[in-house]
Amino acid sequence: MGEGNEDEKPRQKPMYELRRVDDSFHVEAGKLSSTKGAHNANASWSMTMQLAFQSIGVIYGDIGTSPLYVFSSTFTNGIKDKEDILGVLSLILYTIILIPMIKYVFIVLWANDNGDGGTFALYSKICRYADINLTPNQQQEDKKLSNYQLEVPSSRLGRSEKIKTKLESSSCAKIILFLCAILGTSMVIGDGILTPSISVLSAVDGIRDIHGESTVYISVGILVLLFCAQRFGTDKVGYTFAPAICLWFALIGGIGFYNWYKYDVTVLRAFDPKYIVDYFRRNGKQGWISLGGVVLCITGTEAMFADLGHFNVPISLAYIGQSAYLTKFPEKVGNAFYASVPSPMYWPTFVIAVLASIIASQAMISGTFAIISQSLSLGCFPRVKVVHTSAKYEGQVYIPEINYFLMVCCVIVTLAFKSTTHIGNAYGIAVVAVMLITTSMLTLIMLLIWKTSILLISLFFVILISVELVYFSSVLFKFVEGGYLPLCFSLALMTIMVIWHYTNRQRYLYELKHKVSNDYVKQLANDTRITRLPGIGLLYSELVQGIPPIFPHFVRNIPSVHSIIILISIKSIPISRVLPEERFLFRQVKPKEYRVFRCVVRYGYNDIIKEPHEFERQLMESLKSFIRHDNLMVYSERQNIEGHHPQPLVMRPYSTAVHVEEQVVGARISTSSIESFDDTTNKSLLIQIASNKQIEKEIEFVERAMEEGVFYLIGETEMAAHRDSNFLRRFVINTAYPFLRRNFRQADRTLAIPRDRLLRVGMTYEI
Repeated sequence: MGEGNEDEKPRQKPMYELRRVDDSFHVEAGKLSSTKGAHNANASWSMTMQLAFQSIGVIYGDIGTSPLYVFSSTFTNGIKDKEDILGVLSLILYTIILIPMIKYVFIVLWANDNGDGGTFALYSKICRYADINLTPNQQQEDKKLSNYQLEVPSSRLGRSEKIKTKLESSSCAKIILFLCAILGTSMVIGDGILTPSISVLSAVDGIRDIHGESTVYISVGILVLLFCAQRFGTDKVGYTFAPAICLWFALIGGIGFYNWYKYDVTVLRAFDPKYIVDYFRRNGKQGWISLGGVVLCITGTEAMFADLGHFNVPISLAYIGQSAYLTKFPEKVGNAFYASVPSPMYWPTFVIAVLASIIASQAMISGTFAIISQSLSLGCFPRVKVVHTSAKYEGQVYIPEINYFLMVCCVIVTLAFKSTTHIGNAYGIAVVAVMLITTSMLTLIMLLIWKTSILLISLFFVILISVELVYFSSVLFKFVEGGYLPLCFSLALMTIMVIWHYTNRQRYLYELKHKVSNDYVKQLANDTRITRLPGIGLLYSELVQGIPPIFPHFVRNIPSVHSIIILISIKSIPISRVLPEERFLFRQVKPKEYRVFRCVVRYGYNDIIKEPHEFERQLMESLKSFIRHDNLMVYSERQNIEGHHPQPLVMRPYSTAVHVEEQVVGARISTSSIESFDDTTNKSLLIQIASNKQIEKEIEFVERAMEEGVFYLIGETEMAAHRDSNFLRRFVINTAYPFLRRNFRQADRTLAIPRDRLLRVGMTYEI
């Protein structure tokens, strides 16, 4: 709302003042956005329904295809007692009620991070409330971001503060939490390999008169086609397969009801938990081992949580119907699903089953893309290309390198194992391990963030951790029968992530220790040997405080600098998204006439890094806004010193002008901090309250420099372990990390920097 409309509408309550704040940049700039949670504004009903429709195909496909293989994986040695059917059915029903429904739907989904889920989303949520990040790049301004959502004090604040203090003071606790986060991530990626293999193979196994190698090769062909379709995006895949999964649920529910009514209506006795007790009494150790098959009924539950950024069912009827059928034909347990399908419905069911298995695979593939995108943004994974496949819906990504890696692994697993039973042995470990990690991290969130009653927390933790540990012990028993596979995958991925994160952290600590004093710029300004080049130079560094050592190294080797230098640090914030108006955080390094700025560009783990032209435009607009407001605040400070007391200025939400608020009585306006903001300030009002000649001169200088071109200076820092380092440290820094850097994407390719405007600056850090 502009100035002319101010008198026509009721005066709004002032939201944010320009005032002195605690500033990690020491003299920076600060305006909080009034658009808290703008990106999460209430979506229209049409968009909500579209996302709900997509979610049916993309999210619930995995858990919906479990009836294809659960009974065959549970009764691997056949059914010895018909009462065991009721015991297993009872286990299935109560497992579905306890874990997907009670744990995930009613509890875990509430721990989403601004609409995003998964292990890293939980870890990021904890990082915001406790300083447990292993890289010391936190700033006070980060807590003022709209999506940070810090809690107000409560009656249980004391307990929360004690836990927070212990976490922050314990290096061991920080490392354990980080390792849990990357272990959970690695296990979900393992799921992304095993789910397509077991789902497609179990569906194709239903083809009559075709057995053995033929079904394996048909499954491989379907898997290759599925992964080739990923580049079209989750929303298109979701729309394509959502009708099929709806039909699938209707089909398995209808067939289940038919079998229940035709063969044995008394199987509903399984809702009595005493059949679980009787089952274990009869079978003892074999009953415990069979839990590794039962747990497959909840596969895909973690993908439902990890895939929240993209967007229980008649499954129980399917299991009840199969149980009723098996009471009459227990010898057909090896192919219970297809055997229980009425003959006229066989081929339609087979076709829909294959489509449903493809959808189940899509759920885990989408979840894998989502969590790798999160871990990449948090500096825990080597650089890969992330393609945002939907301009309409946030959070839908496609990662080509990971896609083809998953495809190759799925094909190898399918060709090597050849049966759903062996793949199921591997699958169970990955599924239960991720659930254990989620339960543990959610318990910490309850204590630290939600401040839940200790009685409720105890009930949640004891019940769920006990059930999940029993399942975990069962699937571990099948370690040598295929259970080793997800653990090997996870170990390899964890090793890559730990090496990448550790070395980057050591590099950051080196830059922090060897950062250059601001006095260096003063010396530079007085050095007549330095040539000023036309244009704007953007020097990239991860350091968020101080001048990085790569800058003087650059000047020593090329004794020239551009007319405007901006030291840019791209920083990942442990939130899903940063609002555009809060993205850039500026400070000018003195002397001002030398025009050296520092800028922290803040991104959440689901934010899109814009292509260079758009990034440059946003950066320059924010720089000009900073110059205007910084000069305005200098003028106000001077007025205060001279004894004049101008009225404080208030930035109104959604306003295009700076308004004078008579009712605000504030401290003196200083040269403190202004965080990044949109340049919505009315120039005519600035001219009235400050001498705009210097402001306009600086703005013109920036625009002329912009016309000369923007040039990117990337520090190609090589790390070398100190000669006194032990063997492991030397191997990680000197061998493993350089190998990863050479075989993954370079920084300039990740940022899409134009090659004709790129200058690399080499330097070696001995750490």
